[in-house]
Amino acid sequence: MKWAVIVCAMVALSECLIQVPLEKGKTARETLEEQGLWEQYRLKYPYNPMAKFDDRFAVANQPMTNDADLSYFGKISIGTPPQSFKVIFDTGSSTFWVPSVYCTSPACESHKEYDPAMSSTYVKNGQPLSIRYGTGSMTGILGYDTVTVGGLAVRNQIFGLSKTEADFMKYLRADGILGLAYKGPSATSATPVFDNMMSQGLVDQDLFSVYLSHKPEKGSVVTFGGIDPNHYSGSISWIPLSVVRFWQITVDSITINGQVVACDGGCQAIVDTGTSSIVGPQSGISNINQLVGATFNQQQQGYTVNCDNIAQMPDVIIHTNGQEFTLPSSAYVRQTKHYGCLSGFDSAGNGLWILGDVFIREYYSIFDRANNRVGLAKAR
Repeated sequence: MKWAVIVCAMVALSECLIQVPLEKGKTARETLEEQGLWEQYRLKYPYNPMAKFDDRFAVANQPMTNDADLSYFGKISIGTPPQSFKVIFDTGSSTFWVPSVYCTSPACESHKEYDPAMSSTYVKNGQPLSIRYGTGSMTGILGYDTVTVGGLAVRNQIFGLSKTEADFMKYLRADGILGLAYKGPSATSATPVFDNMMSQGLVDQDLFSVYLSHKPEKGSVVTFGGIDPNHYSGSISWIPLSVVRFWQITVDSITINGQVVACDGGCQAIVDTGTSSIVGPQSGISNINQLVGATFNQQQQGYTVNCDNIAQMPDVIIHTNGQEFTLPSSAYVRQTKHYGCLSGFDSAGNGLWILGDVFIREYYSIFDRANNRVGLAKAR
């Protein structure tokens, strides 16, 4: 229970919430900027957040992306006795992997490495695993072991043991990724960690929730099996999933000052803790950034704003299922040491939208597997 926080209701001590605290560390971008390497790595490992939502790939070849601004990670352990790791809890993917002693890449030298020989509960699988990261990749094999998350011991959990990792990975604070999306459509897809939590009866409710704090001192957290009322105010808005695979919902429109600026007529969006920004098609993102006063920066390949104008910038409102979710400028502008103030709206490819950490910091997010829906409430 070393990394677990157990919160029990006063009225019924049997109703306990299993929580994993999330640390907000330095991002890969910040580390690379400090070392003067950001431009080199940005060009070598292009940002493609939509890649991991391509259902054509299963566990044997799971596409993902390099998001240099990811900063939240929590601690889990694998094996008997336990070996500890820092992982990104990613609702945009279903694969779980960590570095291993089999890894020959320099990137693994800066992370914890899982050693199956040190675990009495490890069972070999041997199926190959390949995860693409821009022009780099992670390759490895699959195995089974006991995985402990928030004090919950998940037995016979399949996971990836890396053998090679792209150079970019050494700048990430997290060791690996723990996917919290639905199991993939392929018969070869591995069973995700939360699916095993449910089937093994480890959670009171078949849902989990995520609170991302603006301030590190308040503490971010993933709650398994329940909803923590301490992390939100007002009522919860429940939004049915439009596609039961990722946490995908229908957005009716996006407006600024009452004007529809994107998603006119509706669009699809995925609520994703594994993406730092809000991502959408070029036309919609350009409209939003133009109206909030952001301009495209060729060097950064992103949008920047005048830091002195943040207080005067308009709200961006996302409309879904008859509800409005407002993002003030304080939510969608990020101040950096080296590049001034950056917009939290990024453009990418295929018509989908991603509601990443920029959105989740404003809205406590509940991922309800029992009812195939997402709950959103104003974060405290």
